[in-house]
Amino acid sequence: MIGPEGMGLSEVERRRAEALAELGYVALAFDLHGGRYVEDPEEMLARCMPLLAHPDRMRGIGHAALDVLRAEPRADPDRTAGVAIGTVNALTTGRPGEAARIRCPVWAGVGSEDPIRPPAQREAFTAEIQAAGVDWRLVVYGGALHALHHPPVDHTVPPGVGYHPRHAQRAWRDIVALLAECLPVTD
Repeated sequence: MIGPEGMGLSEVERRRAEALAELGYVALAFDLHGGRYVEDPEEMLARCMPLLAHPDRMRGIGHAALDVLRAEPRADPDRTAGVAIGTVNALTTGRPGEAARIRCPVWAGVGSEDPIRPPAQREAFTAEIQAAGVDWRLVVYGGALHALHHPPVDHTVPPGVGYHPRHAQRAWRDIVALLAECLPVTD
């Protein structure tokens, strides 16, 4: 299951879903905005802030996508993973307050200069999953901003957001390696 970033489902998430399908996974890239890609940063914030302020709504979207994925005949409902391009989607669907229910390893990648996911927020996240005994890793990519994985698109980029090609490649390799370790493709 691939969650989008705040702007919505883009070609980046679609390509990632296709790449996972080529590796043998059943992949679903889901949307936050009803099929609309929100290019204006102010409009995106206006649409996303209510979701962030009410995690149950975000969790509902994630769980609805998970239900769709699990209903796919080729999918094994007991072997699912969330790969969130906008990590908040995966983390909100799987937690907060539910870390003890997480049964798989968690990987999170963030830019060291990300003003949207500051160190205090990262520390709260790691403290919660550590206390729950979750197998986790947080990779902090030096010099990178928020959305380090997302190539530039034809819209205004909000402050604190920036693509970092080298770290984007490293993050994708980390994600694919973790999937191969935890959910190896079976025939």
